[in-house]
Amino acid sequence: MSKVQLLEFYRLMLLIREFERECERQYTRGNIKGFLHVYTGEEAIAVGAISTLSDQDYVVTHYRDHGHALARGLDSNGVMAELFGKATGVSRGKGGSMHLFDASKNFMGGYAIVGGQLPIAAGLALASQYNDENRVALCFMGDGALNEGEFHETMNLAAVWKLPVIFFCENNLYGMGAPSADTLAVHKQMYKLAEAYGMDDYRVDGNDVVAVHELMLDVVENVRSGKGPAFIEAKTYRMQGHSIADPANYRPDEEVEYWRSQDPIPRYKEWLSSQGLASEEEFDQIDAGVDQQVVAAAEFAEASPFPEPEALYQGVYGDVQEG
Repeated sequence: MSKVQLLEFYRLMLLIREFERECERQYTRGNIKGFLHVYTGEEAIAVGAISTLSDQDYVVTHYRDHGHALARGLDSNGVMAELFGKATGVSRGKGGSMHLFDASKNFMGGYAIVGGQLPIAAGLALASQYNDENRVALCFMGDGALNEGEFHETMNLAAVWKLPVIFFCENNLYGMGAPSADTLAVHKQMYKLAEAYGMDDYRVDGNDVVAVHELMLDVVENVRSGKGPAFIEAKTYRMQGHSIADPANYRPDEEVEYWRSQDPIPRYKEWLSSQGLASEEEFDQIDAGVDQQVVAAAEFAEASPFPEPEALYQGVYGDVQEG
């Protein structure tokens, strides 16, 4: 990989981190309402994985979707405006935090229902296969989705039909406030679930952006070539609670302290420095650029208008008849 690409990984991870911090600030000010699930601590997964896709490939994800959207290249102004519920948002102010969407980027949505995105991803992969489009669908999920019936149904169908889909489990050790160790029989080796469906399975350090990227390069190539679906488990940790309203006091202090020491951003920054790939001046320039972008996004969102009432009838399937 080139220095330019490696530094872009750092910039994107930092953008996601600072964007989420700004989201927290705006939430406390009342500008963002409802549920807010931030991606803090998991940035290496979205950046490392999505960077291996072509522009024509699909990305489908869960409700903790801000990081995936930014890594896919969605406009940060539009994403922030969506969180504010503004008409200039990527979902026109109708989706909010959990339902970001941009068809122009083939970012086919965040989904609030746990596991609800898996059949969507399989459908996109089936369409690609049927139309001979050579597209891959990348489907992110949390470890909690592995307990859903839709997970097993979709895995089976994808394997039977050899669909070009990658199931990517972000194992952050908790499903809401419940440790996965208490809810999933195979919590120590989640990736082994794929073996039951004859599917290639992998495990990777989800806090190592380079490791995620390099694994995904191989997996994407295999899936695109027609070898069938694949499953990846990336072990990581969410630095915050399930949502901003969750104090996460159910997590042991020692566990939190350990995972903070594995924070993917300073860890990657240290690696870049050790390899002589970036100077402090270059890091400072990237940091300043990210800060400006996040501030601009918040200002854009605050200045944008709310949707007009008639927008309620726009963007729905079919025409709405009066009376």
